[in-house]
Amino acid sequence: MIATISRPAEAPDKAPAAAGSSGHSVLATLLSGPIPAVMGVLNVTPDSFSDGGQFTVPERALAQARKMVAEGADIIDIGAESTRPYGSEPISADEELKRLREVLPAIVASGVPVSIDSMKSSVVAWALDQGAMIANDVWGLQRDPEMATLVAARGVPVIVMHNRDRADPAIDIMNDVTDFFARSLETAAKAGISPDNIVLDPGIGFGKTPEQSMAVLARLNELSSFGLPLLVGASRKRFISTVTPSEPHQRLGGSIAAHLLAAQKGARIIRAHDVAETVQALRVAAAIRDQE
Repeated sequence: MIATISRPAEAPDKAPAAAGSSGHSVLATLLSGPIPAVMGVLNVTPDSFSDGGQFTVPERALAQARKMVAEGADIIDIGAESTRPYGSEPISADEELKRLREVLPAIVASGVPVSIDSMKSSVVAWALDQGAMIANDVWGLQRDPEMATLVAARGVPVIVMHNRDRADPAIDIMNDVTDFFARSLETAAKAGISPDNIVLDPGIGFGKTPEQSMAVLARLNELSSFGLPLLVGASRKRFISTVTPSEPHQRLGGSIAAHLLAAQKGARIIRAHDVAETVQALRVAAAIRDQE
């Protein structure tokens, strides 16, 4: 794993797409390890719920990416528009690209797989042109009508996340998640996306009450019926503070607890802000299980 990132003097307007037909092999490699792959979160935004404003300066963003790679991140997930479930402000594709231009190509150049966290197909297309390998769509192919076509044409892995415009405490959240995924997978099939390139993310904290987020984690193994790998991102999420009152930066213990349980219930990718601690927890848990 490469632990250093060199920033080119000038990022090219377009680099060869690193995924393409190799998308399946990229995902297969990430999923082949003895513990879940760890996706490090890099938000180059001023308003993300946990680290908004910390990495808007390119040098700081690159330093954070370098740090996460050194700590064991298998993927760097870059987002330039806050998608937090409450209080985020939509931005244009131009603004999103402006935030990415000085950061994403330099991280891609390091060799670590990069995921682009965007709900806009035009932004995802640009990122793939720069060498990003994975599309991460927080609206599960159901918001931008061009997203599924793009993903199919590029042959890249896609993370399909469950989302809702607002939480409804009256619904059975697992029924909602499974119905949502069924619609997303129908869209994916019609577009020609290979099932081998699809990862499902139940969207902890998105369109859910805190209790529903915990219910999804508790019932995560029900999603194994889809036969697809699962990603869980419970890192620093608000539901933790309903159990033990805390601010986002104080939720490391709760994040690790949720992620260890998710791994036990079948998650193969863990999306986390605190990479070193998450990797350590997953490795120790696996080592203990090996002694059984």
